[in-house]
Amino acid sequence: MVDGSAYEAVKTAIELGYRHIDCAHIYGNEQDVGRALNECIQSGLVRRDELWITSKLWNDSHPAASVKPALELTLENLQLEALDLYLIHWPVVHQTGVYVPESPEQLIPLSDVPISETWNAMEQCVTAGLCRNIGVSNFSRKKLSELIQHATIKPAFNQVESHPFLQQTELLNFCTENQMLMTAYSPLGSADRPDRMKSENEPSLLGHPVINEIATKNSITPAQTLLAWNICRGAVTIPKSTNRQRMQENLAAASIDLADADMQTIATLNRNYRFVDGRFCQLPGSSYTYESLWDEPDLRTG
Repeated sequence: MVDGSAYEAVKTAIELGYRHIDCAHIYGNEQDVGRALNECIQSGLVRRDELWITSKLWNDSHPAASVKPALELTLENLQLEALDLYLIHWPVVHQTGVYVPESPEQLIPLSDVPISETWNAMEQCVTAGLCRNIGVSNFSRKKLSELIQHATIKPAFNQVESHPFLQQTELLNFCTENQMLMTAYSPLGSADRPDRMKSENEPSLLGHPVINEIATKNSITPAQTLLAWNICRGAVTIPKSTNRQRMQENLAAASIDLADADMQTIATLNRNYRFVDGRFCQLPGSSYTYESLWDEPDLRTG
């Protein structure tokens, strides 16, 4: 949302009762979000300590010397003194100033700028009081396990794509066993993402007959069914919308308990399908491939 709609969306969300706002520098709307947050706090609509504000370090700022300045810029844009949570957005490194790589030379191997270097700088940001918690996003179980082994501050969250077509059950269990929370992004299938990020003949979560059957049986919407499924599994779930009515419906999903039979039926829908597959970094000649990024074979099906 780089067209100014983030300002209205954040104000509406807070008015409706949302208290977790998920941000990222790459979204290009930090200043609009910051303006909305500041107005809501200054008007007395909400206190700062009632909000949970998350943001993310973009891939061009992984070197140790770049992490703190990147966070300070985010805080300036958001008009905040500290974040509640700061995440490494991807286990991918770009050259400085490269937002979206166009050639393999603009991608830096993790062997040159390892996650351990970036994480150590993230830990220093906690010590400096610039963020209260740190975590990661788009990390496989393998990468998360490796990080935990050398981290002084354990990651608090792993934010990953999760929905009935990509259930991430093993990763969710791993996070739970290690006292971390898993945040589910694209819980509705990310149909509004740019066309360049889409594949042909993508499957539809909201249009799936099983999801619609369960929604009808429970007198809820298909979107509420998808959100309630993830919430009932113990995943922090972050839907995205700028429509007030849908935002209300999404928030109401937090109070919906699906029956065990419905949960088990939805569990059969897994097909290891990623809507957000990280193709932006999988350029011929770079060290990043689907297999190296996700630490799993490419078994996607339509």
